Amino acid sequence: MRDPALQVAAEATPDGFRTMMSRFPTGVCVVTALDADGEPRGMTCSAVCSVSIDPPTLLVCLRADSPTLAAALASGAFTVNLLHEGAQDVAELFASGDPDRFRATPWERAPDGAGPHLIRDAHTVADCDVVLTQRMGSHVTVFGETRRITQRHVQEPLLYGLRQFRSWSRT
Repeated sequence: MRDPALQVAAEATPDGFRTMMSRFPTGVCVVTALDADGEPRGMTCSAVCSVSIDPPTLLVCLRADSPTLAAALASGAFTVNLLHEGAQDVAELFASGDPDRFRATPWERAPDGAGPHLIRDAHTVADCDVVLTQRMGSHVTVFGETRRITQRHVQEPLLYGLRQFRSWSRT
């Protein structure tokens, strides 16, 4: 039975939508790619989900004006670095727009990798080939067929919800 006192309806606004989505905790990753000059690009992303197991495909939603999106589209590939619970500082760094972010954290370009691997901060890394894109408002959904998965660390995932970072509860 629903509690009528909890039923509050309001017009959907950007702030209201942001608040609603903050109440839906999700994992945190950094999407990376190499631009045409081989320079690393990357941004924190919580809009990631699996699409298909066969072929293994996921999607990420990136800002339409992002250099990371431009690099992924130009190269036809991107990497999803799933962050572990100890990587909150890196999540914040890659969300900040700091132009020196790749100097502030260790990374490598793996053989046959799509983009930079965050070797200290990602528990798992997925290298993907761009197979489809779709623009919606301020973002572009990029579908990536996963060609390689690298497990780097056995640590719990970093989560984000209610505008706070947390680790997976052990209870």
